[in-house]
Amino acid sequence: MEKTSKALLLVNIGTPDKPEVGAVRRYLSQFLNDHRVIDIPWLGRKLLVNGIIVPFRAKKSTKLYRRLWTDKGSPLLIYLNTLEGKLQELVGENITVFGAMRYGSPSLDRVLDEVKKKGFDEIVVFPLFPQYASSTTGSVAEKVMKHLKQWNVIPSVRIINQYYKHPAFISAFVEKIRSYNPEAYDRILFSYHGLPIRQIEKVHPEVPEAECTCQQEMPEHGHFCYKAACYETSRILANELELPPEKYMTSFQSRLSKNWLKPFSDETIKEMAEQGVQKLLVVAPSFVADCLETTIELGEEYKQLFTDSGGRQLTLVESLNSDDNWAEAIKAIVGD
Repeated sequence: MEKTSKALLLVNIGTPDKPEVGAVRRYLSQFLNDHRVIDIPWLGRKLLVNGIIVPFRAKKSTKLYRRLWTDKGSPLLIYLNTLEGKLQELVGENITVFGAMRYGSPSLDRVLDEVKKKGFDEIVVFPLFPQYASSTTGSVAEKVMKHLKQWNVIPSVRIINQYYKHPAFISAFVEKIRSYNPEAYDRILFSYHGLPIRQIEKVHPEVPEAECTCQQEMPEHGHFCYKAACYETSRILANELELPPEKYMTSFQSRLSKNWLKPFSDETIKEMAEQGVQKLLVVAPSFVADCLETTIELGEEYKQLFTDSGGRQLTLVESLNSDDNWAEAIKAIVGD
């Protein structure tokens, strides 16, 4: 029987080409003008992003990227390239692995053009976001479908839209967390990227976010709710790590306003220190690769906040990045 040729696309959020103001400005403009990221009417988004956010944020963001950058370049791109190579070795000759970024380079459009030239029978899109959100996985899916509709021959397409509770993903993160001896810490904080509350309520408009019970259990309406998926991720990880409920918390970081998911990670970390927590282990299970939000925000800024507030040690668990077991996990999640 003839074997099916398959393209596997690993897609992350993106990175500027250089830690320079011009490159960061271009990246932010592309990212923030996405209607799924800032989901307000077109004119308002253009005025907000191009007239206020990008001009005022570009210089500050550039300074942060310079702190993040390595001699080899952007860590996010390095992890993507390394992961692509490792996964290619695992999957064999009938699957070709590609790495792409939703914003910046290597662009998803350019990578899809490469895929088209090779004439694969199937395309599997693997967004590197464990919990579904319209602004991440949804944006990747929309971009892929918009590109593919221009093709004369459209092959079979499969999008892995979330995998927060897949045993292989959980196992990879549990192994990473265990390597930090979590039992030696007073508390574990699972910190997830925040989202505006209005984006959460679009998933289940019949249930207001404030009235949802997803902090205790996964509700029937919560399967594609980002908030519910984050809390479920924490519960599953805590169960595998045998953490009692009083040992861990879930919070949300990187907010742009007060109308984002709570509790906020920075306020939670400050409160923990003020209440006497001395050793805090922080895990970021919505990020499978370390970036500004983990390395700089959690690992530097929030670490300083914790010690300034009376804590002694905040340790950030390194993400999955390009670990061998993460490559194995992706292979298992994608399946045959």
